[in-house]
Amino acid sequence: MAVLKVIEIMTSSTKSWEDATTIAVKTAAETVKGIRSVYIQHLSAIVEDNKISEFRVNAKISFEVLN
Repeated sequence: MAVLKVIEIMTSSTKSWEDATTIAVKTAAETVKGIRSVYIQHLSAIVEDNKISEFRVNAKISFEVLN
């Protein structure tokens, strides 16, 4: 039986929500091993001059702590 832990990371990107998600996983992978999945809980964006200037995600990342 595997034991998983979930952490929450908030990231942003000027490119896309997908890029912000990739940044979240890469950031978590710097200190966490065994990442299993990422769940995007919230999407938001900052608008400046009628254009999206920043894409934001609130990601929940699960990883294995025991197997």
